[in-house]
Amino acid sequence: MGQRKGRKSKVRPTVNRTRFAGSPVFAIISIRDLAIWASIFIATLLAYFPALRGGLIWDDTDHVTRPGLQSLHGLWDIWFRLGATAQYYPLLHSAFWLEHRLWGDSVLGYHLLNLSLHTAGALLVVLIVRRLNLPGAWLAGLIFALHPVCVESVAWISEQKSTLSGVFYLASALTYLHFDKTRRRSLYFWALGLFVLALLSKTVTATLPAALLVVFWWKRGSLEWRRDVRPLLPWFLLGATCGIFTAWVERTVIGAEGATYNLSPVQHILLAGRIICFYAGKLVWPSDLMFSYPRWQVDPTVWWQYLYPLGVAVAVAICLWWLPRRRGPLAGFLIFVGTLFPVLGFLHVFPFQFSYVADHFQYLASLGIIVPVAYALTYVTARIFPEKSAHTAVLVVLLAVLSILTWRQTRIYRDAETLYRATLARNPASWLTHYNLGGTLAQVPGREPEAIEEFRTALRIRPDYALAHNSLGYLLAKQPDRLSDAIAEYQAALRSDPGYALAHNNLGIALAQIPGRVPEAIVEFQSALRIRPRYANAHMNLANALAQMPGRQADAVAEYQAALRIEPNKAQAHTNEGILLSQMPGRVPDAIAEFQAALQSEPNDARNHELLGDALSQIPGRLPEAIDEYRVALRIQPDDLDAHLSLADALAKVPGQRQQAIAEYEAVLRARPDLVAARTSIERLRAGQP
Repeated sequence: MGQRKGRKSKVRPTVNRTRFAGSPVFAIISIRDLAIWASIFIATLLAYFPALRGGLIWDDTDHVTRPGLQSLHGLWDIWFRLGATAQYYPLLHSAFWLEHRLWGDSVLGYHLLNLSLHTAGALLVVLIVRRLNLPGAWLAGLIFALHPVCVESVAWISEQKSTLSGVFYLASALTYLHFDKTRRRSLYFWALGLFVLALLSKTVTATLPAALLVVFWWKRGSLEWRRDVRPLLPWFLLGATCGIFTAWVERTVIGAEGATYNLSPVQHILLAGRIICFYAGKLVWPSDLMFSYPRWQVDPTVWWQYLYPLGVAVAVAICLWWLPRRRGPLAGFLIFVGTLFPVLGFLHVFPFQFSYVADHFQYLASLGIIVPVAYALTYVTARIFPEKSAHTAVLVVLLAVLSILTWRQTRIYRDAETLYRATLARNPASWLTHYNLGGTLAQVPGREPEAIEEFRTALRIRPDYALAHNSLGYLLAKQPDRLSDAIAEYQAALRSDPGYALAHNNLGIALAQIPGRVPEAIVEFQSALRIRPRYANAHMNLANALAQMPGRQADAVAEYQAALRIEPNKAQAHTNEGILLSQMPGRVPDAIAEFQAALQSEPNDARNHELLGDALSQIPGRLPEAIDEYRVALRIQPDDLDAHLSLADALAKVPGQRQQAIAEYEAVLRARPDLVAARTSIERLRAGQP
């Protein structure tokens, strides 16, 4: 049918009100939907492309599964041993465990998965907005996918906790909304299960049941106890339990306590108001985004700080004024602020030591503003630009601007040094970022002096920062004649934090290098182990120190074995124990077993092959095996003079192998002409003497 000429068609936002009416949670998707979904993924991939090969930053090494947790027993520890991971989010760390099995330490795999989870979250936003029969579903999903405030959550590997928990959170919400319409019990339990998975990934998702109640109030104008509230009571109980547990872990295990967190009621109100205004401002005008923002001084005597809670009160008043006509603005505001509640300053959050705000804190909360804004933009642009192509073009320009801003922001995540320097350009007083930059530079050969200067800068800003003292001490200990300075830095770290096990261990290592101070080193290693009993390196270092003390060899062996119970594949502990056992009467067979265990972990370690050869040569009848080990060592490291010499000595004892023994001695003499023992052995063999 043709259109009537001369009549203008007024384009208004339309909503498909029947598509999901009786369908499953994931309804039949049209080809157009699939095309748009693919477009969201491609657009997000392009916007985040600069960050896809970005390396590990700050606490990524605590999240990408470390060696001690990579086994099946490590997976058990992730779930059942508090403190095994940086935070007790067992599902998140199980995901990291599985990812490490799939692609090891390749950062590309982690980044692609994070990007995929973020895109999946954006698609779930589309489905939820559709379920609520709101215009602007695709726009809301695209804004969420491409908004630059999400860059930190997506480009930072550790923040998989946000993207993973976000998918479970949104999937649970979508499933519960379908349950609300159908009242099918199976959907209720599916939604509850997804909510539990979200909590096990990140407990900020505990705010979901409150957000659902706000949605129901928005839809119906009131809440019914039986229909709306009662089904969510178990959710509130679960969320509260997980939230209280996480708060306890933050305080007692992670260390979020002390004067830093002691704020008065007035300071709490000032801080909460400022945080809300900060996040809303970054959503509306995402400029000057940074990895670490300046930490505010919350001062009740400064008049302008009261403007922030006043601004929040004005926003509430406007929403209430609008309430008789539209509940949407107040609902969005409640969801935004309610989802932010765990990070408004009323609870102890460890990163508050560095800054009260971080972009990733508002990852899910941002939807409380993004969805209403997407609806408003769709409605207003359709009114202003009746032609569909015109208002679509306006929205495309908006999304293009967001994509460009996101692309620019992701560029600073291409490597750790770029990220930290970009942060310091905007926040030069960030002692944390100076410290992180120092740690990055310390890993690059030849850049230790720059790293030392960054650690010293961090300490000028925060003199009591124990980690910076420890890291500075570690670098100084590697320099000639700076051991005493290193010891002073370790001691400064322990004055700031007496429970710092790593500093005790490092101080012990430094003291053990000074004649006569091994007993002091032993005390430091023991202190580290009192603080952290499952500290494998401290057990091994204590064993090394005990081995130097007369009559303490048995104690040393016990410490090596303690280290190996924690990390069975720790090759150095096997090697050191083997060396000690080979010096003890009757323990050479045990030493052989330790060297063999070390070689199972590191089969190309020439030194262990040589040590195994030395041990085998002491056992009657096993000289041929010793010769084989020396030869393996020399294939790995052909210039190893000790291995050549040991092989020559072994061959000299085997009938018919004298010429080969002479050849090995000559190889030694070519490198060391002054080695009298090798020359004497050659003369003896040529003279036919045994």
